[in-house]
Amino acid sequence: MWRLRGFLIFIKSDKLIAYMAGYLPIKIDTEEVFEIFPNAPIVESVIDIRARAVNQLDETTVRAHLEGLLKDYRYLDSQRIIRHEVKVEPGKPPSQDIQDFGWRGMRFISIDEKHIAQFNRDGFAFSRFAPYVDWLQFSEEGLKLWHNFNDMARPDQINRIGLRFINRIQLPRGEMNFENYMQHPPAAPNGLELPFMDYMHKDTLAVPGQGYAINVIQTIQPPKPDVCDSVALILDIDVFTTRGFQLSEVDLNHKLAEMRWLKDKAFFGSITEKAKELFR
Repeated sequence: MWRLRGFLIFIKSDKLIAYMAGYLPIKIDTEEVFEIFPNAPIVESVIDIRARAVNQLDETTVRAHLEGLLKDYRYLDSQRIIRHEVKVEPGKPPSQDIQDFGWRGMRFISIDEKHIAQFNRDGFAFSRFAPYVDWLQFSEEGLKLWHNFNDMARPDQINRIGLRFINRIQLPRGEMNFENYMQHPPAAPNGLELPFMDYMHKDTLAVPGQGYAINVIQTIQPPKPDVCDSVALILDIDVFTTRGFQLSEVDLNHKLAEMRWLKDKAFFGSITEKAKELFR
């Protein structure tokens, strides 16, 4: 969905995206300053780079290589691709078909358990868990680990870059007026003002002329008896590229800076002043 002078346009095809590319491109200002909160609601931030390895990677060699490099991390686990099918036919007992497509990649976790790095045959991902420190620390650590993957896997192109921030806005006890905290809150149908048991809303926004798109997802997290007794709002923002790049043609630092700006604009455009007070 994309807003054009007050109208809502829903993206239904690549042709429509191409058509919209000529309309009102926005200017990305990576120098714009946004407020930094001492109690930021970020519970996880992710850099995801899809880039298939050209070098042959095997589990034993990759693990030994990375354990020698990543002194502040320890091996967490390996992942395989397995397809499990159950066939049910009339008059016959169910049959199973299990196919193992082999090793996919492995994960390493930092000693303080705040970072997870995934090194896969088809790309690299880096996650930071709460508390989020700042962009410089997050991006530098992620790019340092990406370069380790790049040196090992030697991909020749990047298929997709993603930057995802998951925010958890813990509401005060008993608070159910979501409009006090979100610009576009969930609302029950008129005449049927009932409490929400669950809610999820997703917008996918095009960024004309820039080669990016944004997923903005809002949902509700009910109270957890052992943790808290109030509702939380989840604001999940995922900025991603819409086309691939030759590795030699892309400046990852620049791309991530532009994607960060889009993420911040989506975040600050989704919350209210009252929400900001929770984070200060």
